[in-house]
Amino acid sequence: MIGALLLIICLFLINQTLFGLYSKRHNWFSKKLMNSLYFYHLVFFVVYYVYALNNPSDSWSYYNSPLESNNLWFDFFMPGTTFIDFLSFPFVKYLNFNYEMMMVLYSWMGYLGFLFSYLFFRENIPVKVKVFKQIDLLILTLFLPNMHFWTSSLGKGAPIFMGLMMFAYSIKQPQSRILTLIIGIIFIYFIRPHVFLFVAAGTVLGFMSGKEKISFWKKVLIYTGMIGGLYLVQDDILGVAGLDNSTDVIGDFQDFSNKRSADLSEFADSAVSMSSYPLPIKLFTFWFRPLFFDAPGVLGLIVSAENLVYLLLFFKILNKRFFKFLKKAPVSVKMSLTVFFLTSFAMTFVMSNLGIIMRQKSMVMYFLFFTIYYFLAQEKYDKIIAIRRQRKQMKIPSTI
Repeated sequence: MIGALLLIICLFLINQTLFGLYSKRHNWFSKKLMNSLYFYHLVFFVVYYVYALNNPSDSWSYYNSPLESNNLWFDFFMPGTTFIDFLSFPFVKYLNFNYEMMMVLYSWMGYLGFLFSYLFFRENIPVKVKVFKQIDLLILTLFLPNMHFWTSSLGKGAPIFMGLMMFAYSIKQPQSRILTLIIGIIFIYFIRPHVFLFVAAGTVLGFMSGKEKISFWKKVLIYTGMIGGLYLVQDDILGVAGLDNSTDVIGDFQDFSNKRSADLSEFADSAVSMSSYPLPIKLFTFWFRPLFFDAPGVLGLIVSAENLVYLLLFFKILNKRFFKFLKKAPVSVKMSLTVFFLTSFAMTFVMSNLGIIMRQKSMVMYFLFFTIYYFLAQEKYDKIIAIRRQRKQMKIPSTI
């Protein structure tokens, strides 16, 4: 455990270097907030570690896989679960990281996801928004417990979340953030190739329909990169569902999703019959369940409280004003909403267990939160401008 404590200190010092870098780029960057978030995230590392010691956890198999393997490092360099082994291999084999140290390392990756989500939100939305009368929406979003729990351990959750948020932050200025963008794409594609498909589709649709005037060369860069990348990796994406040699992709995907849903429901006591639900109920289940009436255990009750917050926030965009806003929404909003809906839609066909749903949805919910936050900030900004115009008109003397 001493090694884990030393690693926590080292990573804290690395954070300060990163904070210095982003403070120079963004004058609104808060080192105090990010340090608080780091220690908050470590609390969930401890919680998950204790949980993993007393319950079955994939983190043990992720640690033992490279430790017990006789393969070479780059034998693991391929899309899917083995890419986690590739990431872990040098730390486990060469640097002799123990289980606790690997948990800390991956927890830090999850924390970096929150760092980049902060940059993504704050850069695009400078207006502060309060919800439930007194709560800052940005602070609420950054400190949601369930998000930290599932991104604080050794596994896919932390690095995929980090990759998605790195991508979201970098895509606004791809030329100047090319390294961060490439790292984000690599993590997304190699951990979950199908999610890369949704991200690419969302990005292209966002840039095609966003309200901003974007230079021709920037559009060419984005379209070529995303569409070209999809073409090059299409076999790997289809291979995730065993569809790389399929002649009937839709039909074979239906068979795959039914089998996958049945398999997932066999080894847990929180199964839900997703396959029999109509699509709206499937989406509701993926986004907002478990709720208190179907919470699986103590953890489920805690998650239910957070899901209730999600639901109350979602209600804020269920009005005509939101759909009018979408017509003129910027690239970042349309990209986020497309990624969120495409991923949610695909996940509903293979998820059939509330425990797995709680974990899987953590990688995409921030795209929904961003959309809600932007809409509420736009409404607040429009009200401020309207009040200023009204006051200005009142000061102008009548010429009649």
